Amino acid sequence: MKGTKFVSLLAALAAGIAAATASGAAHALEWYFQTPASSLARDADWLHQVVMWIILVIFVGVFGFMFYACYAHRKSKGHAAEQFHENTTVEILWTVIPALILIVIAWPVTKVVIAQKDTSAPDLTIKVTGYQWKWGYDYLNGEGEGISFISTLSTPREQIENKAPKGEHYLLEVDNELVLPVGKKVRILTTAADVVHSWWVPAFGAKQDAMPGFIRDIWFRADREGTFRSQCVELCGKEHGFMPIVVRVVSAPEYSKWVGEQKQAMAAAADDPNKTWDAKELIARGERVYAANCVACHQASGQGLAAMKAPALAANKLVTGGKAGPIDTVLNGRPNTAMQAFGKQLSDTEIAAVITYARNTWGNKAGEVQPAEVKARRK
Repeated sequence: MKGTKFVSLLAALAAGIAAATASGAAHALEWYFQTPASSLARDADWLHQVVMWIILVIFVGVFGFMFYACYAHRKSKGHAAEQFHENTTVEILWTVIPALILIVIAWPVTKVVIAQKDTSAPDLTIKVTGYQWKWGYDYLNGEGEGISFISTLSTPREQIENKAPKGEHYLLEVDNELVLPVGKKVRILTTAADVVHSWWVPAFGAKQDAMPGFIRDIWFRADREGTFRSQCVELCGKEHGFMPIVVRVVSAPEYSKWVGEQKQAMAAAADDPNKTWDAKELIARGERVYAANCVACHQASGQGLAAMKAPALAANKLVTGGKAGPIDTVLNGRPNTAMQAFGKQLSDTEIAAVITYARNTWGNKAGEVQPAEVKARRK
């Protein structure tokens, strides 16, 4: 009977906490969780608050009783220490009560964990690939099938280097947002091209490590429109803190419009690898590719960064020598160094452009590299 009353008390406590959670009061605090935007996030948030309040009640009850016992039975009041070793009632109580608490907690937790793993029947599947230090997104099915892009930090280097005032979304802004339709079940497949990363959007209750050579999945269903921001949460190297995640959830009509615009832009931007480019055009485009992918290690001045063991590109014989060396390096990277392979991230034209830029900047004068030459070196 006592156990039943205790369970009822915990249930009443959980209901009260649920009402407080639903009011959203806790989410007004800057240091608390983001406001949930999916049922999974709400469930996890609710469980967190329920368990924390249960822990608080236990803490106050146990330590309150202990401090009262010490105070009320202190030696100065003439109390003598009791001499006893075993008490069957106490043994049963401190075994049964924690067991009941665990049962009460385990039931909703199990339901939430099982729900988090159910990635079946998605409306949209997106492959997310972690790179040092950016994200690649590939829409695998649904209306946006075939759309692929790289999402890179767009915060200006001037802000990062404290040469300009920091913007509202400092280090949490990207050039290409992940756009999703509201109310649709989205399955995310995570993997990585180099080291372990972790894709996490707290407002959706979605977090999964991205591991090289493995495909892991999660799902969520965003139930309101808006822009949601986060970052890679697995230490992945020097620029770990510069690897943001931005998801924009829009209405179904707006999503269809975005899909159409993306496909048109992809068709327009598709470069013919057999086209012969003018050197000035390649250098101009290469400067943009360099700023997005290379400046963190090799610096805007081309002087490299000793901490990353990134060599200077200015007056570098590999850069200014034969074309095969720099092409192979950019395509395939260099094992056991910070130089990653860009063959899957950049097109033949982009690689030709950035190499041409490096070969003709910072005092270098070595001529251009054409996309067809890059294409011929791909393995």
